Amino acid sequence: MSPPYKIAIVGGSGTMGSHMLSSLLASPTKHSITILSRASSTATFPDSVKVAKVDYDSAESITSTLQGIDFLFITLAVTAPPELHPRIVNAAAAAGVKYIMPNYFGYAIDEARLRGDVRDPIHTRFLSHIEDVKNVEGDNTHFVALACGFWYEWSLGITPNSYGFDIAARKVTLYDDGTKKINTSTFALCGEAVAAVLEQELEDWKDKAVYVSSFLVSQRDMLDSLHRVLGTSDADWEISYQGAKERYDEGLAEMQKGERSGFAKAMYARVFFPESNGDFETGYGTDNEKLGLKKEDLDEATRRTVKMVEKGFSYETFMQTGKITRVD
Repeated sequence: MSPPYKIAIVGGSGTMGSHMLSSLLASPTKHSITILSRASSTATFPDSVKVAKVDYDSAESITSTLQGIDFLFITLAVTAPPELHPRIVNAAAAAGVKYIMPNYFGYAIDEARLRGDVRDPIHTRFLSHIEDVKNVEGDNTHFVALACGFWYEWSLGITPNSYGFDIAARKVTLYDDGTKKINTSTFALCGEAVAAVLEQELEDWKDKAVYVSSFLVSQRDMLDSLHRVLGTSDADWEISYQGAKERYDEGLAEMQKGERSGFAKAMYARVFFPESNGDFETGYGTDNEKLGLKKEDLDEATRRTVKMVEKGFSYETFMQTGKITRVD
């Protein structure tokens, strides 16, 4: 199988899906692109993109829509019903789709890079999206996962329960001493990585993760970047410290009480454990160079995040609208 491909995207108007679409449309290879959309959706797309209305409650509707598709990209909100992802995957397999990028945008999936790290229940939940593809009947459908770490702009700006920052209030909680480095990627890099993979021999990526990263940084590095962008110093911020393990346990306790905020708090804190696989790059590298991805500037990514926050980006507004204001 060689390009151009027939591509379908679930969630093409969402944050990740829209960046995928932009990069695919800018690709030197002109793929045939179909966006799967609910009948009630009012999202608009370029004329060169086919929009297929689908009933996500019906496996038959999804299968019919995906007939002839080579590669399916699934991007779903964290609030999506848990049964939706496997339904889409199984319908895609029934339609003969050969490659699926599941709704997994996270950290290492292979044992070598895990370095003995033990998976916690939260990250295992997201790994189940890869298992959905592995578990389809037959051996004609394969996954290509995007291991990109947490999204930088999202995680820096949306809530203090992620990277610990409240930019508007100039407050930050540093986990342990704030120097644990993790891999993190911008939305743009993720979109560019997807387009670049399709310029490669897909067999090389079959049932593997594509490891990409914009930055290998600590919370301290992020704070220093914010200082450069905002013209602030530590004296202008309220800086507190909390053990990553303590914060993780706190998040789990909140989840048990039904508090939604505990999910993000525990999920992010776990990646900052000293022994975690939040750094999947050291000792192994990334696929950035192989994919021809350009080096990014940390302060530019931070500046975009600040602009998003200034335009009202927050957890509360996202939960109300399901959208974030895109800043390129």
